[in-house]
Amino acid sequence: MGETWKLRLWTLIRVPMAFFVSPQVVEATARRSVIRIPLTWRSKNHLGSMYFGALCVGADLAGGLLALRRIEESRRKVSLIFKDVQGRFFKRAEDDALFTCEDGEEIGELVHRAIASGEREERSIRVIVTVPEKLGDEAVAEFVLTLSLKRRD
Repeated sequence: MGETWKLRLWTLIRVPMAFFVSPQVVEATARRSVIRIPLTWRSKNHLGSMYFGALCVGADLAGGLLALRRIEESRRKVSLIFKDVQGRFFKRAEDDALFTCEDGEEIGELVHRAIASGEREERSIRVIVTVPEKLGDEAVAEFVLTLSLKRRD
């Protein structure tokens, strides 16, 4: 529960729109993060499924949480931004959605490269979206985001 409140406080201060959809941290390790976005009036579209904007927020948070943790571990100042995003939607998310990013090792290497070079370093990361209550492990969407990092001196 502590990880969820840290994430919510961070989003409230830094990205209030992300706070609005009530994200929950399900898992947060050095290798993997899983974020839940509940399907509520805040995240629904006119068809009763999750609005694609809420899906994008979940993908952003799943990848961003891994990067923020790796930056924090480095004890250096590194700026983080997503340069671009690609989304593929396979089915409607008609219940709470889980956003899973398993690129923690690659993100850790990217953080080290950005610190060592002092230049902007980029890497694509992948986030898979599932709706376990309705579809088990079947993906309803896949996002590929380009994570861009640069050391701040």
